[in-house]
Amino acid sequence: MMKNNNEDCLKVKNGNNNNNNNKEEKVNAMIYVVFISLLLDLLAFTMILPLLPSLLEHYRQHDSMGLYTWLSKKVYYFQELVGAPEQYSSVLFGGFLGSLFSFLQFVASPIVGGISDVLGRKIVMIICLIGIAASYVLWALSSNLVLFIIARFVGGISKGNVSLSMAIIADVSSMKTRGVGMALVGIAFSLGFIIGPLIGAIFAVWARSKTGDWFVVPAMFAFFLAFLDLVFFVMFFRETLPIEKRAKSLWGSLRNAKALIDLRDLFQFKAVTNGKQSDLQQLRKLGLVYFVYLFIYSGLEFTLTFLTHHVFNYNSMQQGWMFFNIGLIMAIIQGGYVRRLPPHKIKSTAVIGLWLIVPSFVCVGLAYTTWMLYLGLVLFAISTALVVPCMMTMASSYGSPQQKGTVMGIFRSLGALARALGPVIASISFWSLGSTITYLVGAVALLWPVLTLKNSVR
Repeated sequence: MMKNNNEDCLKVKNGNNNNNNNKEEKVNAMIYVVFISLLLDLLAFTMILPLLPSLLEHYRQHDSMGLYTWLSKKVYYFQELVGAPEQYSSVLFGGFLGSLFSFLQFVASPIVGGISDVLGRKIVMIICLIGIAASYVLWALSSNLVLFIIARFVGGISKGNVSLSMAIIADVSSMKTRGVGMALVGIAFSLGFIIGPLIGAIFAVWARSKTGDWFVVPAMFAFFLAFLDLVFFVMFFRETLPIEKRAKSLWGSLRNAKALIDLRDLFQFKAVTNGKQSDLQQLRKLGLVYFVYLFIYSGLEFTLTFLTHHVFNYNSMQQGWMFFNIGLIMAIIQGGYVRRLPPHKIKSTAVIGLWLIVPSFVCVGLAYTTWMLYLGLVLFAISTALVVPCMMTMASSYGSPQQKGTVMGIFRSLGALARALGPVIASISFWSLGSTITYLVGAVALLWPVLTLKNSVR
């Protein structure tokens, strides 16, 4: 039995300067399976990022079902009223698609987690991975906008695999080893956002010279990665939630998930109990700051590809390299600086990151030359690398050991909700007011989170 346990777990040394005998903490091998699975998923997921503007332009010109034309006619009169160029209609539709995907994640993730508490992690994760793979097949077949929307819908409701990955890490780790698992999740996201967009752009450039439906090749490669992820997970993952530890009632488990969907419960952190009232008040402020920041940030981040497409005439390859550079800067800062931050510098670093995002969006909004755009993007990458990890670390300091998972789940739901609302609001503003006003207003609005965090949150 001991032999199997040693094979299942990898040993990580916890250094102690005052003791020559280092204590050994075991990191379950399933955490590394989760890391590889997430990396494959994120490589496939991020491939579409630099392609979205070109995809929507493709459907604007070649939509066999006529949905794009029908939607354009519905907004024509408002378009005339605000003077929005017809070419910006793709920004508007892209914002709705981005928000739809994130909203489906917001709703599905807690429900998926609740079901897995009863049925186990493996079977529910496999269902999610099958759904994700199916969404890429639908994307490859999407000769019209209707099928593309269906593909995004299927992908959105299947994207509970990220929250399930967090649950698996919680299943098999102690308080001391949980940080290793969370660090690996962060690395998977960084690598995914560095490599995935570049892969998508390379395939798109190659495929456009070969066929009219150029998106089929990147879509099928995304399916290949998703299928590889599914096979890998089925072969190597072993259930981490034993039957005796599972929830007995599916209805009761889903009722607990309601606290992550009901907006009143979510913002009030009602699922967090047995703590000091003062700590709960601080947690609510931090949660609101996190939501407002991500709401504004995610909207402007989403429209970035449309800005470079329409203002700088960037093609998919140029956008792929843009994401590569942003991701590389983020990975270097997170790996070389953020992970070494002492606890007393976490809040001040988050505040610095929030300050940097303000001039970042000012530069991007006013950019008329490439160097000014990239100055804004460098500040954007530095800020992004600092803010979310530090704010999540601040959040993890609240709640009892038994409720830290609940606190982090609420923060993930707040982030998903912000990402569901931000893109559609920013895209409407971009479409009706233009990129410059949108980014400048967003930059000014981001002063509230930084000032509130600096002055009101401990």
